[in-house]
Amino acid sequence: MTYRGRAVAVLALMAAAVAWSPASRAAEFTVKAIERPDFKAVFGRVESRDLVPARARLGGTILQLSVEEGSAVKAGDVVAVVVDDKLALQLGALDSRLKALDAELNNATADLERARKLFETGVVPKKQVDAVQTRVDVLANQRAAAVSERAVLEQQRSEGEVIAPAPGRVLSVPVTEGSVVMAGETIARIAGGGYFLRLSLPERHAGQLKTGDAVLVGSRGMRDLGEKAPAGDGKVIKVYPEIEGGRVLADVEVDGLGDFFVGERTRVWIPVASRQIIAVPAAALVTRSGIDYVRLALPTGEADVPVITGEGFEENGQTFVEILTGLRDGDRVVLP
Repeated sequence: MTYRGRAVAVLALMAAAVAWSPASRAAEFTVKAIERPDFKAVFGRVESRDLVPARARLGGTILQLSVEEGSAVKAGDVVAVVVDDKLALQLGALDSRLKALDAELNNATADLERARKLFETGVVPKKQVDAVQTRVDVLANQRAAAVSERAVLEQQRSEGEVIAPAPGRVLSVPVTEGSVVMAGETIARIAGGGYFLRLSLPERHAGQLKTGDAVLVGSRGMRDLGEKAPAGDGKVIKVYPEIEGGRVLADVEVDGLGDFFVGERTRVWIPVASRQIIAVPAAALVTRSGIDYVRLALPTGEADVPVITGEGFEENGQTFVEILTGLRDGDRVVLP
């Protein structure tokens, strides 16, 4: 080594000694083995709790369509209006019939009044008055029946409004304005009742998965736990008791899925096992020449020990780093 190289090495050691000097030491950390869950990354599919169709109650032609794919609806909103031209013709015929009955009823009522006056003077017998009264009653009942029949047609016409049965988002609208539909035909499919994630796991994990397990749900495009903030924590709410095709199904409940598409897949990390690890605070690590070191407090003094690190994690608001090799349970780490 040249004189220049030796001088650089001495300066580096002096700088490290200053950085790790006892004056700058804040505390010591005793290494202890801790239990950490072993997560497995799988894909979860966003599903809606309810998938309800908005159906036509009346056969006819779609006059108006008020929603499209992705529209948000509330229960009772008008999704579409279906018109049956025959109802208008039937209503017109009933209106004409009612006018004729009204005219006949008015004439019969006038005849009844005249017959009663003539009966009081003894000009006509009681039998003729009763006949006119019967005619008035028949016409009145016919008019009442026609009014009820018209109310039925009005109700049928009002059923041309296709109503959203539940709040949610419209997934598909398989018809367009001007389409001819039959009664009971689906006008729109609505996803409502909230959203959850459905997991499909290999059957070897079926024994470790149980209801109530906490899982970590990734945000859109998240591939690694350390890449960016996840969407949130979830909880396993149902594990299906049937294994099909070597897969077991489970449902995960998590908040914040309202912005996801129904059917969209996202990463989910589930605990399938647990293991003991050794971890130190991230502040205890120092990197020199690409090698990570931890300073240990020994009976004879302090010494830098090279270590191989693993993944970092948060614990009680503090960042820790897993140590794969270089430390053991009971070591005292000097924190700068």
